[in-house]
Amino acid sequence: MNTRAWIVFLDESGVSLLPQVRRTYAPRGRTPLLRHRLNWKRASMAAALGYHAADPGRGPRLCFHLKPGSYDTTALIEVLEQLKVFYRGEWVVLVWDGLSAHWSRAMRSWVAEQDWLTLERLPAYAPELNPVELLWSSLKKRELANLAGDHLADVADATEQGIHRINQNRQLPWSFLTHTGLTSTHQPHRTNEKISRVRLQSDLAQSSSDARLTAAS
Repeated sequence: MNTRAWIVFLDESGVSLLPQVRRTYAPRGRTPLLRHRLNWKRASMAAALGYHAADPGRGPRLCFHLKPGSYDTTALIEVLEQLKVFYRGEWVVLVWDGLSAHWSRAMRSWVAEQDWLTLERLPAYAPELNPVELLWSSLKKRELANLAGDHLADVADATEQGIHRINQNRQLPWSFLTHTGLTSTHQPHRTNEKISRVRLQSDLAQSSSDARLTAAS
């Protein structure tokens, strides 16, 4: 492995207007009720947590993408093209699971043309080795917990707030890595260097807009 590369873990998840039901507080004898729209519109989100293999002053980095519908190979290639811009062409070792879209013929053909990117596959049935899984858990237990939005844009706004919370925490992205049992030679006491985020268009509720990835320091 190139010791000057970024080690980036990527994973996808989904959100919808159906709330993530979590335990909460309520006055004794008054069971809390969640009133929500019976709507199955969904959005998909992808997050990439990057840790530099050698330089303790560079990272971790969080890159986040959100779009209506689901990811396929074409959509994931678009995400990776934006990831290249985000990392400014630096070497990246991308670690993800065995999802068919991750290892399709089209994906492998595209990756073969990328001199900045190397793919590594997580073991089968081992989501606990991906720190991004801990990021999803953090979002769904905080910002998305019991959220009954009227539109998917409401869910998107809450998700973005959670991404900012995680990014502003000095130790949280490192704790995700530690929780997997994986080790790093350094864990600097420093805020995340960058966050990449998206804003959904106002008509996301009709699932007709495309997500845009922008970087913010």
